[in-house]
Amino acid sequence: MNWIESFRTAWRALRANKLRSFLTMLGIIVGVASVITMVAVGSGAQTQIAEQIRTLGANVLMVQPYTTREGGARSAAGSRHTLTESDADAIAQLQSVRASAPSVRGSVQIVSGNRNWNTTVNGTTAQMFMIREWPLAAGRYFSPGEEERAGRAALIGATVARELFGEKDPVGQEIRVLNTPFEVVGVLAAKGVSGAGRDQDDIVFVPISTAKQRLIGSASNVNRDAVGYILVTAISDGAMEHARDEIEALLRQRHRLSMGQENDFTVTIPSETMALQHASTRTFAWLLAAVASVSLIVGGISIMNIMLVSVTERTREIGLRLALGARRRDVRNQFLMEAITLCLLGGIIGLALGVGAAILIADLAGWPIFVGLDAVLLAMFFAGGIGMFFGWYPARKAARLEPVEALRTE
Repeated sequence: MNWIESFRTAWRALRANKLRSFLTMLGIIVGVASVITMVAVGSGAQTQIAEQIRTLGANVLMVQPYTTREGGARSAAGSRHTLTESDADAIAQLQSVRASAPSVRGSVQIVSGNRNWNTTVNGTTAQMFMIREWPLAAGRYFSPGEEERAGRAALIGATVARELFGEKDPVGQEIRVLNTPFEVVGVLAAKGVSGAGRDQDDIVFVPISTAKQRLIGSASNVNRDAVGYILVTAISDGAMEHARDEIEALLRQRHRLSMGQENDFTVTIPSETMALQHASTRTFAWLLAAVASVSLIVGGISIMNIMLVSVTERTREIGLRLALGARRRDVRNQFLMEAITLCLLGGIIGLALGVGAAILIADLAGWPIFVGLDAVLLAMFFAGGIGMFFGWYPARKAARLEPVEALRTE
């Protein structure tokens, strides 16, 4: 009897006891569904984090003022204004740095016609868009002349464009920021949500000189020479650590910090933080999948128990087959195929339920999902392996029965 004939015989035996077969498969169904759901949600989260890393731009570092201390209490990051535009110019001259862009930012209310929107205004230079690898959807970037003369040119994100102009073309339109009129010269391509959960497209960019003279500088007591942060791009991925060391050494020298004195700035690599989040998410997803796979082991034990019961119930049938000339390996293969078929059917049902559960979670919680072929094949291979492993002993026991004694069994 070949494997195909064994499968047909096993299928007939399973159909003869539909309810028992289904209940036997439940452990495998739950196990595979749990594994697929956990891996799908975990892989989706990893994909989202990888996309967020990509939206930061290549080889990006961020330089921010350090926190202040008052009476032993540390205030929020950036509460001191220790960085200046000249710091950004000096950083741009380092050998490991391709470009740097100083920025100031604040929350403002912007108006266009009868529409208004509260958003973030960011005063910066055109280098910012090269560092962030942020292309235009329409229009142009502001020019060096507009940066020098504090021109009233604005670049808006996709969210601002949608909220203020709807389906209209924003390029060439006027917006008012803190009662100062600006011409929209360009619309930036959509970037999506950042790793911190902030909408990157809900922003307005203006020249840094304009922001200091007309907006943020006049709206607060911020030092006119200070900047909120400096965005830097290194010449290559391998130069990131060297660039960070060079920037720290340069700023310590420029800020006249003595040996042992604490830095008044921080240099961070955002992609490193997100990469750690990526790794922890992947580890957590596989941990959950490993816990869920315990259900597969429990299901395998259940299958072994039912197969042993089946061997006991069908002892006379086994004896008759052996007496009529069936080989012991044919009997073994038949019962082994029944166990494998139970697991594979349970795996297919569990796969469908797992994908459905993952889609439901994604819809309700707004999480991305990704069901890879490797996860599907692994779950099915594991399910088949469970059937073979736990079905071997009952199948071997059936094959070793003596025909005469089996026929005598009541």
